[in-house]
This record gives sequence, structure tokens and C-alpha cells, in this order.
Amino acid sequence: MTALEFNSQLAQAIKALKPFAVRLTKDLEDANDLLQDTMYKAFTNQEKFADGTNLKAWLYTIMKNTFITNYQRMVRRKTFIDTTDNLHYINSTASISQNIGVSSLAMQEITEALDALDEVYRTPFMMYFKGFKYHEIAERLGIPIGTVKNRIHIARKELKDKLLKLGY
Repeated sequence: MTALEFNSQLAQAIKALKPFAVRLTKDLEDANDLLQDTMYKAFTNQEKFADGTNLKAWLYTIMKNTFITNYQRMVRRKTFIDTTDNLHYINSTASISQNIGVSSLAMQEITEALDALDEVYRTPFMMYFKGFKYHEIAERLGIPIGTVKNRIHIARKELKDKLLKLGY
């Protein structure tokens, strides 16, 4: 295939490649850039194209590989790698100061929300919170395991609603 024939077939293939580029990039400008990169690579690597094979398939492969390479490059650029020597300082809790007033107020409001629960829901919930298994709670309270699960679910839901109203 002569260079003129190759260039002519490349120009004809652009119309077929553009929808694929748009589908890959999901952006028209990026698709145009990808299409341009693909055509440039195809033109500069013309000698690698085997005469008598499917030119469009070759171009689709170049486009797909170019897209993947560009995507991986973009992901690497956005990845932050901390190269500091003293990594133990990053997660050090020695310099953290706690606002005890806010946390004690929050605990007080959570306790009040728990106390406001009906006893029939609060008891299984608190037992589960303390680490009892469903079957242990059912045995101690003398109720079916399904009832235990239901009461714990209702207690969670009511607590969630009350705490959301308080802004938690």
C-alpha cells in the first residue's frame, strides 16, 4: 500500500472512529484529542501496519490503547504520594486536643435519646450493644429471636430519627 492510499484510508476511517472516541471519553473535546492522537500514531507507525489486514481494527486498537495509557497517566498524576521520612508524625495523636465539652454534651443527648425509648425496645437494644447475641437475648427475655431482632431494629430506627433531629 502506498503512502497516498494509506493516508486516504486514514481520512475515511475518521468518521467511523469518532463515535468510539466519544464513547470512551464521554467528552467531545477529549474525543477530538484522542482521535488526533490516534491518527498521529497511525501515521507515524505506518510501517507497522500489515498490508491486507483490517485498517479500522488496527486504528480501534491504537485508540483504545491510547485512551488507556492517557487514563492511567491521569490517575497517576492525581495520586498523592507522601515521601516524608517521619511518617509516624502524620497519625500521631500527641498533638490532638479534644473538646470535652462537645463530646460530653453529645453523650448526654445520646443518653437522653436512649432513655426516651420504650423499655420494651431499649432493653434488647442495650443487651445487643453490650455484646449479647440474638439467641442469648431471646433466652434471657423469654421472647422469640425474631421479636428480638425486630425490637432492636425499631430501637435503632427511633434512635436514628431522634439523633437526626438533634443534628447528629
